[in-house]
Order: sequence, then structure tokens, then C-alpha cells
Amino acid sequence: MWKLVNGRLIQTIDQTRSEYKTRISSDLIKQLKKMAEENNSHIGYLLENGFENMMKVDEILFDKKNRPKDRVEFRTTCDKEVITNLRLFAKKNNLNLNDVIEASFAYIDTNHLKSANWRYRKEIE
Repeated sequence: MWKLVNGRLIQTIDQTRSEYKTRISSDLIKQLKKMAEENNSHIGYLLENGFENMMKVDEILFDKKNRPKDRVEFRTTCDKEVITNLRLFAKKNNLNLNDVIEASFAYIDTNHLKSANWRYRKEIE
């Protein structure tokens, strides 16, 4: 992100975002990559959108018996407040964070996504 300070542009790190690591289905990652390319976005933004929409509905249907067997480690970033609320949501529903992240895929709204260029936005301080 860029900030305009005293008439000069300064590149800064977005302090509102937090890096997290999880284990999710490799097939899901492939679908997310394709969806991100089609919508000029990033996987992290897609997942964040799904998290927010799922928490708005405040309901999750997940069968622990049907967990994918192809989970791999995946790292990305998310808004700190959103990931904190997602962890609480997972705990409230007695699910692992991985399960909730995978279930959020169904709640992604491609009409309201951050574009890939969002991380290069300019803000006035």
C-alpha cells in the first residue's frame, strides 16, 4: 500500500492484515487459483470474501466425515479482525479452522471482490 505523506508517496505495509497458515484441499486451491485469475483477484481476497459472507449468514453445514484427504499447507493474508472473528466462529461451531475455511468457498461472491491491485492502493495520511 502507498501513503501520501506531506506530498510524497511512501510505500508501507498494511498493518490491518495478518498472515496465517492453514491446511486445505489442494483441489480447492486449484479452483481458487482459477477463480482468482478469472476475476482479477488473489486467493486471499476470495477467501476473505467467503469468510465475511459466511459469518453474515451465521450458519455452517459441515460433515466431518467428508473431510478431504488431499490437504496441503497454504499461507495467505487476511484482515486481522476477519480472521479473529473466523476463529471464534469455528470455535462456536465446534469445527477446526481448516474446515471452516474450506466451507467458506461456497460463500464467495465474485461480484464484491477486492481486485488484485487493491494492495497497491494509495491512501492519504
